[in-house]
Amino acid sequence: MAQRRLFLGLPAAAALGLPAFHLRAQAWPVRPVRVVVPFPPGGTTDFIARLVSTRLGAVLGQNFVIENRAGAGGTVGSDHVAKSAADGYSLVVSNVAAHGVGPSIYKSMPYDSVRDFSHIALMAEIPSVLVVRVESPIRSLAEFIAAAKARPGQMTVGSPGNGTSSHTKQELLKRSAGIDTVHVPYRGSGPMMTDLAGGQVDAIITTLVEAGRNPRYRLLAVTAGDRVPGWLDLPTFRELGHPDLVASTWFGLSGPAGMPSALVEKLNAEVLAALAHPEVVPRLIETGSTPRRMSAAEYSAFVASEVQRWAAVVKAANIRL
Repeated sequence: MAQRRLFLGLPAAAALGLPAFHLRAQAWPVRPVRVVVPFPPGGTTDFIARLVSTRLGAVLGQNFVIENRAGAGGTVGSDHVAKSAADGYSLVVSNVAAHGVGPSIYKSMPYDSVRDFSHIALMAEIPSVLVVRVESPIRSLAEFIAAAKARPGQMTVGSPGNGTSSHTKQELLKRSAGIDTVHVPYRGSGPMMTDLAGGQVDAIITTLVEAGRNPRYRLLAVTAGDRVPGWLDLPTFRELGHPDLVASTWFGLSGPAGMPSALVEKLNAEVLAALAHPEVVPRLIETGSTPRRMSAAEYSAFVASEVQRWAAVVKAANIRL
């Protein structure tokens, strides 16, 4: 009788021999989900996280709560999630800085970008731009390079932090153009943008969405391979003679290693659906993001390939913190 009661209490999926987590994955989430943004509020990472999380919350019926944990080029927040429970309630916005460039920049990384995460889905790839304030006498990339050569070791170029992709692209530009500029790291994009508008820094490299059509800034060149739809007046570094400056800043969703595969696949499907939603698509286009649909396995392989790619770039450019 006891065995009969036990059998009748089992979910149908278990009786059919399906994984025990199957039905639990169907029920997830039963409480709010925390999404860690490893940078301060107001930046591109924060924007992408809120854009996608809002849709996920609406569809799945639970709040996806954004938690900003900044520091060390995104590695502080990423490490926090890597060491969290792999139950789907702690996620992180994985990104090129913390998961692609970081392993080659920092001598001691607290995690492995591939092995210590369950990589779920790519959310956006956004090109970067070289920006000056609108009052600057510099009106083109050629003029920026000429000014830097006239003042070696004096012109300042800001980035959202040490080890970020913006920092790496600045070093690539220095090598490609033969200039000597001073890197100024900030704790995120917000204070960097404020200082540029106020004239405390000569230029910045940031994502296209950060600078946007803001009348306070002048965009000089973009790191996309081709001119960006909606920004056809903005030349690429490649067409201006700097092919090494073709790179995107990418953002994805990841959780701790060991998340059940059923949950990873469910989240992947929901993220891809969110990215295709009519309210989300135009906002991604405004950022210059290139749409790429990846399975969880494809995104994990993409992260691994980015670690290798940036390791080669960092070594060739002799980039050091």
